[in-house]
Order: sequence, then structure tokens, then C-alpha cells
Amino acid sequence: MEKVILFVYNANSENWSKYLDFAHKIISPSTYSCGLCSLTHGNFSEKKIWKTFRETVSSKMVFLYKDEFLGKYKDEQYQEFIFPIVLEQKKNKLDPLIESEELKSIQSVENLIENLKAKLS
Repeated sequence: MEKVILFVYNANSENWSKYLDFAHKIISPSTYSCGLCSLTHGNFSEKKIWKTFRETVSSKMVFLYKDEFLGKYKDEQYQEFIFPIVLEQKKNKLDPLIESEELKSIQSVENLIENLKAKLS
């Protein structure tokens, strides 16, 4: 069975939120609240190394904004997650793979990829 990995960004999907996040990431990157986005995306697009990894990994990757995740997964235990977060779907359950605190300690997209490879093998 194919592994399913969910990446949940600490951002909302509305256009206005996307514009504010974009500006915040450029103006004050040290206070930007989505470390996952900072790791996987530059100011204007997805980082090439991340895109290559994402396109070649055997696991299915699903990317959601926080509001999309909370709307889809209404179980109380999922409402308590701190975002951003990376989750692994196991049957009908979602288990944290990389939690928010750990994401804060990851310094580069290369480190994120190494971390994911180790956890998915």
C-alpha cells in the first residue's frame, strides 16, 4: 500500500491570507509563522530541489492549508494539532511524522528531505 503523507501549512487558503503571507515572508522572514512554507518555497515559487524530491518520492504527498485540513478532518484529536505539521496516513488514522517544533529546528530544504527519507524508509 502506498504511503500517504500530508503536509499542512500554517496558512489559510483565502486569497487575502495568501497575499499577507507572501508579504510577511519577504518583509519579516524571521517572524513568519510557517516554517514548512519557508523550507519548501522561495519568495515566488517552489524550490527546485523540493520539487524534484516531491516528484520522485514513492509516497503520495498531499498539501493542505490549515483551514482546508481543519475543515476536512473534524475529529477532535486533529483539531488540536499545532501547524505547520507533516502527517502520515495509516489506514483511517493520521499520525504526526514531523511536528511543528521539529520543523522549526530544520534549517534547510535539504535537511527536510533527509529527515523525510529517514522517516519514510
